[in-house]
Amino acid sequence: MRRSNAHCGCSAKKSCQNSNKGESPMSTGVKVRRDGHVLEVTLERGKVNAIDVPTSQALAAAFQELHEDKDLRCAILTGGGDKIFSAGWDLKALNDGEMSLDNWWEADEYGFGGFTGLTENWALNKPVIAAINGLAIGGGFEMAMGCDLLIAADHVEFGLPEMPLGIVPDAGALQRLPRRIPHNIAMEMFLLGRRMSAAEAAHYGLVNKVVPRDQLMDAAREWAAAIAWSAPLAMQSVKEVQREIECVPLEKAFHKMRTDPMPVYRKMLKSDDAKEGVAAFVEKRDPNFKGE
Repeated sequence: MRRSNAHCGCSAKKSCQNSNKGESPMSTGVKVRRDGHVLEVTLERGKVNAIDVPTSQALAAAFQELHEDKDLRCAILTGGGDKIFSAGWDLKALNDGEMSLDNWWEADEYGFGGFTGLTENWALNKPVIAAINGLAIGGGFEMAMGCDLLIAADHVEFGLPEMPLGIVPDAGALQRLPRRIPHNIAMEMFLLGRRMSAAEAAHYGLVNKVVPRDQLMDAAREWAAAIAWSAPLAMQSVKEVQREIECVPLEKAFHKMRTDPMPVYRKMLKSDDAKEGVAAFVEKRDPNFKGE
């Protein structure tokens, strides 16, 4: 119910372009705050943080800003409160005819990067950290899996309740979940709809870290600060290369990396930052990375 890589021309994009610090308006239930090189995106829409088209567009606009603004190096995505990260697609909007189920991928309305700006974003090379503050259900779970690093509060649960609704989780769960946890466990979540605890998700490597709920944002900001301190082109190269070689046999992965365009990786190899990093190590000082 979510679209790939279309550039968002909606007015929500204007609301998330700010100075280096400050927050955007929340007319669409999305709050955006800049803090130095880090963009914090918070979903605060109703009781369950359900996502309709305008909310998806606002999220997409925030991640398009992350993609295009050279001063931004990473983002944190979270939900308001400590009960629900997101219940995913807004079923009331679907029932009211505001969204369509049939051939939703042909619509060009969800914004840059598809549903929530993340599920089919093949252009964004800057890391996004999911700080999962509560239940991640359906499309909310799929949105979280579209992030690069996942930190969950210890009371979090993940679930895919689509089957009794007569639909399937086709914005990332069907595609990503069996690649990240054992196939039969993924099928159990698909077919039986059982929920997975944060501890079990960590056991399978689905989330990177589980922390007490009152430490969630501190943990996410600590990781974001470490990413923001690193050389931007090197950090972006990791995502670019990983995306290009995913599911490619090892020998071919080496060949693709050596011969395919991969513009960020090529730029990184010739960058001033690469020279600066080596020089700083030899001179026993902190590097001054500029993303060039």
